[in-house]
Amino acid sequence: MKSMLLKIRLLIVLCLLPGSFLFAQQILDLEKALGIAMQNSPDIRTSLLSLERAQQNLNAQKASLKSRFSLTVDPFTFSRNRSLDDFTSQWYTSESYGSSGTFMVSQPILWTDGTISLVNRFGWQYNKSTVGAGAAQENRSFSNNLYLSLTQPLFTYNSTQLNLKSLELSLENTNLSYAMQKLNIEKQVTQYFYNVYMSQMSLEIAQAEYENTSTNYEITQNKVEAGLSAREELYQSELDFATAESSVEDAKVSLENAKDIFKQLIGMDIYEEITVIADPEAQEVAVDLDNAINYGLNSRMEIRQREIEIENSQFSLIQTKGNNEFKGDLSLSVGIIGNDESFGNVYDNPTKNPSVSLSFNVPIWDWGARESQIKAAEATIASNEINLEQEKIQIVLDIRSTYRSLQNQLRQIAIAQKSEENAQLTYVLNQERYNNGDLTGMDLSLYQTQLSSAKKSYAQALIDYKIELLNLKVQTLYDFEKKEALVLDIIQ
Repeated sequence: MKSMLLKIRLLIVLCLLPGSFLFAQQILDLEKALGIAMQNSPDIRTSLLSLERAQQNLNAQKASLKSRFSLTVDPFTFSRNRSLDDFTSQWYTSESYGSSGTFMVSQPILWTDGTISLVNRFGWQYNKSTVGAGAAQENRSFSNNLYLSLTQPLFTYNSTQLNLKSLELSLENTNLSYAMQKLNIEKQVTQYFYNVYMSQMSLEIAQAEYENTSTNYEITQNKVEAGLSAREELYQSELDFATAESSVEDAKVSLENAKDIFKQLIGMDIYEEITVIADPEAQEVAVDLDNAINYGLNSRMEIRQREIEIENSQFSLIQTKGNNEFKGDLSLSVGIIGNDESFGNVYDNPTKNPSVSLSFNVPIWDWGARESQIKAAEATIASNEINLEQEKIQIVLDIRSTYRSLQNQLRQIAIAQKSEENAQLTYVLNQERYNNGDLTGMDLSLYQTQLSSAKKSYAQALIDYKIELLNLKVQTLYDFEKKEALVLDIIQ
């Protein structure tokens, strides 16, 4: 109801303004501003692009685990060589023409880090050789080589699984960063929104002070002209009037600057005119400190991010241990090859061509390089584990600090409210004294300043309480106003 009344009051004020100004204004409440920021904020858009990059990297890695088809074509080759035959001690000339193509289907094996491939190589070749002044020898033939091969690393880590898991963790980490960025944007937008609201309020107070000072200036001028007050009173009143006018201009500048910063944050056109409406009234919200700490420790995404850092550093340790270690490679191949001058007779007399290869890498001495690299990786893991513990401690400290600030802010609200009421009553009483000639303009100006300051302090105390409550929600991922845990908007 309060929010609705505020909107109605603002609409009435805007209706009294010139038509062009009215239609150029966009009225924003906090909910609408948050909606714009979630769509247009540069920080949100950057986070989404990072999320897209991590997702596409993972998609590419998963796609690489499926069967890959490739075709290599050599449409034409030609070579001519002059060589010495060591057996006959004669020079001969050879020419070769050919064309070929290779079709391959390869399938990575995720669980063993091996690769199995089916290869078919088909070609045609013409060879001509001439020895000395003898007759030329020619050969024309088609050939086809079809074989199945397996390559398998031995006694080492599975790099395919490691890369896949690393990319999955990267996507999860980016997802967490995106969700955290949204919470951070909510906090920033709320803070800057209320900065604009306070700037608007400061302008309203400055304008009200200007009107009061203008009225007092007229009263003083009439009194001086009637001989009821000293001319020094008029001088002071003129100074107060000029100061109030300057304060209005300063407030306008501060408001426009606050609007520009706010529009940049939420991704609006900086040339678009806006006005914000808000209900700064704050109701006390019950918060249990122990529950708040438990919510934070069980829900904060930074903890999971630190755990991801530890997992990544463990992957790095595995890779480091794989440097200069004992490992082997196994290659197996089985197939048939055939050749003939006629295409249809290529496999009339095929030849089996099995092959097997087994090799080992046996490190002997590396002057302690691998051992030092392993110790460095282990130190990184230990450091990340310390960071995880410190993150948990920092979460507890931040929640405790925010809780204390909330309790203190309630006291500040009560004090500021009473201060505003007293300042309002004091100003009304002293304005009457001034009208009766019992108070100088300088004294009345002090009471006016006191009233303006009290109004700002009360509004700021209410806003500070709202900000601290939002800060607690961000730190615990629990909404104490609605009494419900936050459901994070994480893109899967």
